Amino acid sequence: MQAGAPYGIHALAIGAAIIAIVATVSLNFVGMKWLGGLYNRHRERVGGPVGHHSMLHMVFGLLCLHVASMLVFGVGFWALLQVPEAGSIDGAHHAGMFDAFYLSAMTYSTVGFGDLVPKGPIRWLAGAEALVGLMMIAWSASFAFMEMSRHWRDDLR
Repeated sequence: MQAGAPYGIHALAIGAAIIAIVATVSLNFVGMKWLGGLYNRHRERVGGPVGHHSMLHMVFGLLCLHVASMLVFGVGFWALLQVPEAGSIDGAHHAGMFDAFYLSAMTYSTVGFGDLVPKGPIRWLAGAEALVGLMMIAWSASFAFMEMSRHWRDDLR
């Protein structure tokens, strides 16, 4: 634990991490369910396997879910930065929403810390986001693979 940071601030950061985890997993679950239903309705309309262009729509939909997930954590970082003693983002001249979102994108994608690094209790949120991002990316890749293997034919254009 960082010297000087009260237990309550750590509890607040852990609470923010839990809220962001629940929001992100729920968002991705509902979003993938909706995308899968959309994909299946399209398949039923065309009377069989769908073409490559439909898979593109699904991939872009999954990317939108990931961006929304990064935004959830970015808002969490930004909100915690407003709390005294909750931490800081080293490397940011003025840790605003864009820096918080950038840090979130680097953490969610597990690229890692480089030019911006979380310090203090907000690291709880960063650790949770790295785990959730890895899981959500793997989950959406599995989802896309399953949909492709079930419904996609190479001879359709």
